[in-house]
Amino acid sequence: MNTPSIPRVERSRFGVLPDGSEVERIVLQGADGLEARIITYGASLQALLVPDAAGRRDDVVLGHDAFEGYLARRQFFGATVGRYANRIAGARFVLDGAKVQLAANNGANALHGGLEGFDRRNWRIVRIDDGDRPAVALAYTSADREEGYPGKLDVEVTWRLVGPMELLLEMTARTDRPTVVNLTNHSFFNLSGARSGRDILDHHLTVAADHFLAIDAAAIPLPQPPSEVAGTPFDFRAGIEVGARIRNDHPQLRVGRGYDHNFCLAPVGGEPRFAARLAAPISGRVLELFTNQPGLQVYSGNFLDGTTAGKGGRLYRQSDAICLEPHAWPNTPNRPDFPTARLSPGEVYRHSTLYRFTHAIQGAIGTQSVVELPGESGR
Repeated sequence: MNTPSIPRVERSRFGVLPDGSEVERIVLQGADGLEARIITYGASLQALLVPDAAGRRDDVVLGHDAFEGYLARRQFFGATVGRYANRIAGARFVLDGAKVQLAANNGANALHGGLEGFDRRNWRIVRIDDGDRPAVALAYTSADREEGYPGKLDVEVTWRLVGPMELLLEMTARTDRPTVVNLTNHSFFNLSGARSGRDILDHHLTVAADHFLAIDAAAIPLPQPPSEVAGTPFDFRAGIEVGARIRNDHPQLRVGRGYDHNFCLAPVGGEPRFAARLAAPISGRVLELFTNQPGLQVYSGNFLDGTTAGKGGRLYRQSDAICLEPHAWPNTPNRPDFPTARLSPGEVYRHSTLYRFTHAIQGAIGTQSVVELPGESGR
């Protein structure tokens, strides 16, 4: 296996936008084989190379090998999503007594920032750290009323390798007027490998949540309190294969065409806490996700329909990947009973998510037993 001997950063051109501006790719390389490739378009995780239990590296996120694929069709592969990830009902809300009308791009609703969200912007590189904890920081300034959102918003996203097998994502935002902010990363994970030809239904998933948000046909949370996961196909507390109950006759699985729901995490803030664990039986790769966000959207790739050719020319089909998106609860601006997504001048929005990769003990995918790779946690 050809892996870098010391951490380092590489920077190169990845593509060109129709207006002639350059899209760059920054490669963060870790000493033990972890490699993250970030492109400025959408501040996106374009590739993530992770060794398997035998030491073989594979890319474990869906996307495209060339920039043209990202321009051709908006599918959020690895993208930074904002100003508001997930949905806002009716593409409107009231803030401090004033009505806010957003761009509707998901039927009558606003989804993932609107018609031209943060995923469609070419971010600027503001810092590169080529030391023992290689990192890149990207910034974007969202103008007042962009997609209808009030206030100028200055956003910074930092990707950093903080341990031999740990990737830390930190996002901050500041505003000059009261607004709402909800950012996430929208990576599609397949721990068997993005080119493996295997789906994720055999992946073993654990989610540290006692409740989830039931949704209507437009994927808007129903006007009711969070639902208990106990006794439903949404109970991942002890861990179970993604596909074990995905075809059960449950009304929420029908409406979502599988899993596409927000799981309500324990009250968080400050340092990231354990939220989810994903393990692939074939490769032995294990992903543990820690976050300071109040929700985790679990999406089982239900709308991948075989019409998009991704890496290696493979057509992406249903359940070829799973998204684990930490963020605020959907439709929070219209739900005072939900944790707030409000940001005021003088405050700093802070999102921290840690992706930690380990290897499962042989035959122990269905347990919490893992073998830590060398080195201490960077948390």
